[in-house]
Amino acid sequence: MSTRYDAIIIGGGHNGLVCAAYLAKAGRKVLVLERRPVLGGAAVTEELHPGFKYTVCSYVVSLMRPWIVRELELARCGLQLIPLECSFTPHLEGPGLCRWPDPQRTREEIAGLSVADAEQYPRFGQAMGRLARFVKDVIDQPAPDPASLWPSDLGQLARHARAFQQLSSADALNQIKLATMSAADLLDEWFESDALKAPMSCSGIIGTFLGVRSPGTAAVLLHHYMGEIDGASRAWGIARGGNGAVSEAIATAARGFGATIRTQAAVARILVRGGEAAGVVLDSGDEIEAKVVVSAAEPRLTFLRLLGREHLDDDFVARIKRYRCRGSSGKVNLALDRLPSFTCRPGDGLHIRGDIAVAPSIDYLEEAYDEAKYGAFSRRPYLNVVIPSLLDPTLAPPGKHVMSIFVQYAPYALEAGPSAWPSQREAFGDAVVQTLAEYCPGLEASILHRQVLTPWDLEQQFGLTEGNIFHGELTADQLLFQRPLAGWARYRSPVPGLWMCASGTHPGGGVMGAPGGLAAKAILSAAVV
Repeated sequence: MSTRYDAIIIGGGHNGLVCAAYLAKAGRKVLVLERRPVLGGAAVTEELHPGFKYTVCSYVVSLMRPWIVRELELARCGLQLIPLECSFTPHLEGPGLCRWPDPQRTREEIAGLSVADAEQYPRFGQAMGRLARFVKDVIDQPAPDPASLWPSDLGQLARHARAFQQLSSADALNQIKLATMSAADLLDEWFESDALKAPMSCSGIIGTFLGVRSPGTAAVLLHHYMGEIDGASRAWGIARGGNGAVSEAIATAARGFGATIRTQAAVARILVRGGEAAGVVLDSGDEIEAKVVVSAAEPRLTFLRLLGREHLDDDFVARIKRYRCRGSSGKVNLALDRLPSFTCRPGDGLHIRGDIAVAPSIDYLEEAYDEAKYGAFSRRPYLNVVIPSLLDPTLAPPGKHVMSIFVQYAPYALEAGPSAWPSQREAFGDAVVQTLAEYCPGLEASILHRQVLTPWDLEQQFGLTEGNIFHGELTADQLLFQRPLAGWARYRSPVPGLWMCASGTHPGGGVMGAPGGLAAKAILSAAVV
């Protein structure tokens, strides 16, 4: 007789692994099925050139929820996070801008642009920190349902209302503005220097098909202010061993609690019997039964491909088809034979041991978005660069380095269609390298190997629908009780026995693990396994 599991998790990305770990920790019999030969989904480390290990897709860590790190004992499972020391914005003229961990040093840098901005900068950080603490209470719980009359839901809404009332009038107003304004407009109310506002606004466009002047991007900016490392708020870092080490630590925890994890086990469809999810069918044709099936795949992929619209009513199908997954970004990974040097601040130094943002002005960023709106990748894109081998020498041979370059904009829907991406992939990679080389001469000659990932590649290789890195845009109409759809934001689905735990559920994208952890707790609370 074949083994029957309490829960099958579709997808071995970090959220699927977190969900599996919590269910296994509670004594449930859990199986994780991952299509690729390596675990991690988009949080994966791979050696694609001898001796060089790329953090292929996601490349920094900050949003991972502290309660998950603590409850799953991920440090004991090998997770080590290394803080990024600063944020560096190189300029073609002048010394560029560095924002350091040392507030006084940062103040001196910003004062070179604007004395008034130097005074405002810590005040802005404090205000965003207060709002991030308010929002953290929301993201660490299931999404509040304003339409529910259940006492538990009403109590949760009342707690959030009381917390909002406790904000100062200024903070309450800023919270409302963050929900509606553009990142650029918000920053205009605080600062005068374009050279400061530009790199600060970039957090509002990460993974969205919006420009820095588009309404709603201020909320995405706040999303990226909620991170912390070892109790340090707003800290960002890298995982020793690359982001795949995050996934491997969670997998180690899951296995330690008794979960079974299989790679190269692609799920063809979800098995439905009597109107309920009863297991999965693999590409091999094998059937595996379970009391519940939990999908860590993007919602549209889950419902329209793995489940099938025949098991859903027409209204749900119409709504899930409207769930937006417009990809807007790509990734370029480089193996380098030497350390790059920036013209405005030559040589090695702490300035390149953090993240490096090619974002010289608001107009530069908006022009990059303009090209994408009409179906072309940005010829001079926004770049966010990290050289992780400076902090973790295990990622490259001695004296050599790896470079991770996040790129925006790269629209999934090219003017000629998504299928045109393979023919444009290398031109896209060339545009990225040439843009960076303007600030970093000699870069092209130092490249030993290059990996270029377009939104089409992210969809084909990693299952990210339309290449969207967050499993769905982080816009106001696709957050909280509307993620992925109003009425289905509590990890359940219209098919009994089928649950969701991906980034397309509350609280959203990024390497945070909260969707997986909250989904597992909801499943256990429902006593269905």
